Amino acid sequence: MSLLPELRYPTVVELVASAKALAAHRPGVCVLRQVGVSRAGRPLHLLSVGHARRAVLVVAGAHSNEPTGGSTLLTVAERVLCERELRSDTSWHFLLCADPDGASLHVTPAPRSLFEYHLGFYRPAGPEQPEWSPSLLPPDRLPPETRALMAVIDELRPYLQVTLHGTDVGGSWVQLTKEVPGLAEPFAKSAARLNIPVETGASDAAGWPASGRGVHVMPAPGAGAAYPSMPDDARRCTWYHVHRYGGLTAVVEVPMWASDLVDDPVPHPAPAVAMRRLAGRLLRDTSELEGVLADARPRLAALDGPLLRAADWGLDLVPGLAADWTHTPPADGTRAYVGSVDAFARRLPLRAAAMLLRVLRETDDPVAPRLEQLVATWSDAFTERFLARWVPLAHQVEHQSRTVVAVALHARERAA
Repeated sequence: MSLLPELRYPTVVELVASAKALAAHRPGVCVLRQVGVSRAGRPLHLLSVGHARRAVLVVAGAHSNEPTGGSTLLTVAERVLCERELRSDTSWHFLLCADPDGASLHVTPAPRSLFEYHLGFYRPAGPEQPEWSPSLLPPDRLPPETRALMAVIDELRPYLQVTLHGTDVGGSWVQLTKEVPGLAEPFAKSAARLNIPVETGASDAAGWPASGRGVHVMPAPGAGAAYPSMPDDARRCTWYHVHRYGGLTAVVEVPMWASDLVDDPVPHPAPAVAMRRLAGRLLRDTSELEGVLADARPRLAALDGPLLRAADWGLDLVPGLAADWTHTPPADGTRAYVGSVDAFARRLPLRAAAMLLRVLRETDDPVAPRLEQLVATWSDAFTERFLARWVPLAHQVEHQSRTVVAVALHARERAA
């Protein structure tokens, strides 16, 4: 019997309860222990299945607005328990939630629409994200969640780290810090069986080489960035910490709402023109948001908190990103890539608006109704433009969990 809550994403408390139940049911195989605390004092839990020295580490909850990973993590843990061959020479370790503080602030466990999803939206500012903080902060300022994750990697020395991510609207793709031969085929077959598009031109992987449809390999250190203005660098985040032990990281992304616009490999007729158009819209949307907030900004200046910091951090990225899209040749000339950038350009101001709306609602600010209308309008436009269709939670979890097992098996062959 599945331990997952039905029809919604589980909370961190539910994840821990399910992990405790697994550990109690199979005490000779499973161990649940605390491996750190968050900034707010919430415990970080690691569930270990098996005792072999060769290890796989699976991380959920690194981004609080990407909730599929918790359900996936439990599904993989249950499968490893049921299939002895998966743990015969490999131990599996599951960090239940890398950012429990962030998870407590993203409050849409069962969104019925993109608008409803954004009404409870939260994604921390870059320096406050456990995986990304090393690329933005000096070592002595890393948050405790980051230090705990790195300590787990140092202890386990896994041949593979899999970190579970997701997207609101789009498709599924995989990012690898080293190539894993043979992964692309089972990944694509899994997505096809579940009618999940493969995001072949993901903006997150702009300019990276591909080892197959939707499987992107991070460029070597020293390669130029597709978006020079972006302050973070994947090659300095915790994904690369495992390299000191000869391992690699796989980032498995799955959508909540699917769109076939990101799975179109046909060349775009004018990609540079399209990128400039998207840059212009990004700037106009951001200006519209600032116009709505004009009389509230003095009141916001007196406030502080994670929602406000995250919104302002995202808005600060806009000018540089718009300049990158305007002046840098497109990293990919396909319709899929332009579609992925289109989605990115919609997310930045929409997410900032959603988090600012939550701040203004908390203080009953008179601007809140106007801002709510803007969030609703942008959410509806996003849905309509991308013909977004809900991916059943069971399908999100099935595809992501199958991909986790596939990458573990293929990476094990690579490491042998």
